[in-house]
Parts: sequence; structure tokens; C-alpha cells
Amino acid sequence: MKWPAMGYARVESLDELWRALDAAGPEAQILAGGQSLLATLAFRLSAPSTLIDITRIAALKGVSVAGTVLRIGALTRHADLARDPLVARHAPMLAEAAPLIAHPAIRNRGTIGGSLALADPAAELPACVVALGATLVLASRAGERRVPAADFFQGLFTTALDAGEIITAVEVPVATATSRQTIVEVTRRSGDYAMAGLAAALEVDGGVVTSARLVFFGIGSGAEVARGASAALTGKALSAETIAAAQAALDGDLDPPTDLHGGPEMKRHLARVLIRRALTAYLAPTEQAA
Repeated sequence: MKWPAMGYARVESLDELWRALDAAGPEAQILAGGQSLLATLAFRLSAPSTLIDITRIAALKGVSVAGTVLRIGALTRHADLARDPLVARHAPMLAEAAPLIAHPAIRNRGTIGGSLALADPAAELPACVVALGATLVLASRAGERRVPAADFFQGLFTTALDAGEIITAVEVPVATATSRQTIVEVTRRSGDYAMAGLAAALEVDGGVVTSARLVFFGIGSGAEVARGASAALTGKALSAETIAAAQAALDGDLDPPTDLHGGPEMKRHLARVLIRRALTAYLAPTEQAA
């Protein structure tokens, strides 16, 4: 199917972007990586009046560290997350997540800002930034604001972005010596959307879990924080028993709908399996063998 007729504008600064949005009107759409947008255009699910290409805005690019914060520009591509040494050192979960996203052609074009703005419930990166306690930096003509990732995602393909507002960066607290981060998922084939996935971020000091965020994806309307399971780990020594307690708590955390992959009980089963896979690696070798 062919794309609908539309205008096209390329901008090279945020000031140019605000002017282009004003000129194009409310039916304009922003083009970053375009890996989801191009498909919706082909199927006539999107019909913008104008595509505004932001890929040349230098202010939206780059990865840097300032104090205890890793700042990732919104135009950072998935492939860049996988190979950037600052990401690998300070937010290893994001480096692990990037190779799980679709296929190389997608990873070489898709951006972190585009993925977060779309808020696909089966996507890896929204769950990761919630688990990591990240902050999203949003900008519009009116100025800049910061929104915690946990408050940014508001439901199925729904976010806190206002009209005329874009994501400019993601700010992630840098990992410390006590940080434990991992992401695991179950897919039918490599490159498919996850049937279920888990982004797990823990702080473990002296064998005791001082904080835990277990965030599931692919099993609900968005990044699903398993509050009961996270609480079951917090304040306790990480062991096979505490992992089992976290698994048991999932029944009160998750109410997954039936989808093409299966029903609620299958999803809960996969969630329990993923908790075990994610956390077993941090057990003492003797407990792993048991």
C-alpha cells in the first residue's frame, strides 16, 4: 500500500522545529528513526499533513555523564546503545536490551526517544527506563520539563507528552558497585516482540537487597511494575526462598489480558520463569547449583 500524500520538512535545531510545527499545524508528525511510523504510513494507519524530520538536530544526540547521571540524547539509536562504552558501564541494562530489539536494520535506525514516545507495551526500552528510575527530559516552545519514567507511561500507546512536545533526552542514575541490572525475555523467534519480558534493577549490599524494581513488558498495557514481587525481595538476603516469594507475589501484581501468544495463566507462568532466570545469576554459586 502507498503512503498518503503529505508535506515534508527537515529541521536542524529546536527553534526550527517549533517554527515548523507552528506552520504545519496539529496534524504534523515528527520523524526520528521512523521504524514504527513508516509501517503505519504504509498501512494508512497514519496520515499526517507533514512529516517533520528531526534527525539532524545535534542537541538531541550524544551520550555523556555528569556527576551521578548518564544523559542519553533522544536520537541515540538502538545500535549505539549496544556499543557505547558509557552506556555499558553506567546503564548495562540498556546495553543488554538493545540487541533484543527486532533486527539489525531496525536497530540501526530506531531511536530511544522514538521507542519511548511510542510506548509500545511489548517494547524493551520503556520497561528498562522505569526499572532504572530514569527521568525523561521533555521540551516544547514553552520550555523544558522533567518527568520520571514511572509517570511518563500512562497506558497503551499513551504517554505524558503534551501537544507540541518532544523527548530530548533520557537521564539515568549511574550504576554503582551495589547495582544489579538485567533484562530477560521470551520470544517465539529471534527479532519477534516478546511474549513476556522482565527488566530487573536491584541494589544488593552485603547480600541483602536494599531496593528492587521488577518491571514486566509484553504482558499488559505497558511497563508493568510488579510492586508486590519487588517488595518481597526488599530488605531480605537474596536467596532461592526470596526468589520464590517474589514469584508467588506476582499473582497479586499482574492481571494480563489474553493476546495472540496466550492467556493470563500462561503469561503469569512466563513471568515467574523470568524472575527466576533474572535473579538466579546473582545467587551464591552453591544456591545456583541447588
